[in-house]
Amino acid sequence: MTPETAMHTQDRFDVVVVGGGPSGAIAAEDLARAGRRVALLDRAGRIKPCGGAIPPRLVRDFAIPDHIICARVNSARMIAPSDKTVDMPIDGNGYVAMVDREHFDEYLRARAAHEGAERFTGTFEAIEREADGSPVVVYEDKGGVTHRLRTRLVIGADGARSKVAKQEVPAAAKIPFVFAYHEIIEAPAASDAYDPKRCDVFYQGKHSPDFYSWVFPHGTTASIGTGSAQKGFALRASIAELRKSTGLDTARTLRHEGAPIPMKPAKRWDNGRDVLLAGDAAGVVAPASGEGIYYAMLGGRLAAEACETCLASGDARALKLARKRFMKGHGTVFMVLGIMQYFWYSSEKRREKFVKICADKDVQRLTWESYMNKELTRRDPMAHVRIFFKDLAHLFGFARA
Repeated sequence: MTPETAMHTQDRFDVVVVGGGPSGAIAAEDLARAGRRVALLDRAGRIKPCGGAIPPRLVRDFAIPDHIICARVNSARMIAPSDKTVDMPIDGNGYVAMVDREHFDEYLRARAAHEGAERFTGTFEAIEREADGSPVVVYEDKGGVTHRLRTRLVIGADGARSKVAKQEVPAAAKIPFVFAYHEIIEAPAASDAYDPKRCDVFYQGKHSPDFYSWVFPHGTTASIGTGSAQKGFALRASIAELRKSTGLDTARTLRHEGAPIPMKPAKRWDNGRDVLLAGDAAGVVAPASGEGIYYAMLGGRLAAEACETCLASGDARALKLARKRFMKGHGTVFMVLGIMQYFWYSSEKRREKFVKICADKDVQRLTWESYMNKELTRRDPMAHVRIFFKDLAHLFGFARA
């Protein structure tokens, strides 16, 4: 069905998903597989700046095939303000998968279409209302022609500064964010400065005063990026300096992207009626780490489940289930990471101590277990006790330099 015929038909969609990133694509796929009539509206040509790291749990839960994974990383290197480094290898056969959002997102959209979701390309303009109050999603195609998609429910998965949220869930449009920028380059030859199986994370104020910078391998390419919530901080100049200091300034730049990334889940994800937010629009990017792909896709799945319950029961209160279930499973993780970012990223002295703590084997093991399984690991409680006292030693200056 073309956008033009959809505009004139009297039939309506069960759900229109606005935004075709990982969150929107998964929501559309799940709903279409459940037999719902779904429209997936996406703006063509937009690629989100992203390091592209995904944990094994995401690969398992969302059946990501090998050909979409462009690299497997088995360690991380943390770089302190003093340029001291700490390597964090992943034990055993563990890994972090790397994807290029240009190909990963389109794969997910195509998979949703294969399940029956109808794809539309254009820019979301507004949600209008029919005489009975039912929502109509208005969008404009690349030719400037306006189209309307009649629907029962809307999922707003249109990213940070969501236009859907601004209109229908205003409180969610006011969450704090970090502005991120990255450049995709041709991968250089392996060296101490660049390892195709290692993620490098720079905790240096000169590259980001309140976040971190990264060099992540993507197979034949690499992502070099940074982020900051500080207005006026020159992100491009920061990356230029980072590339120079790492010897990556001679590598050919293939493309570059910038976008805001939310740092706190919104307190409300629905309008209490027929609109539900998901992904960045709902603020589900982890503080401190900036990780968003897994949480976006989980949010999309939970949004689909909530919409299915709402459609089956006719009770709009079911839309609240998406946020309730997400926060029950991951609210504690987000709180802990938020505290970490607020404290450890606040000065060069604290960044230095933070990187030093990362050398601890207990910290490394529990960090990787939590990341790869997407939950706070509860095994070996004495390891948590040891970490607690080591943290105190660093905070009060008792630890050896």
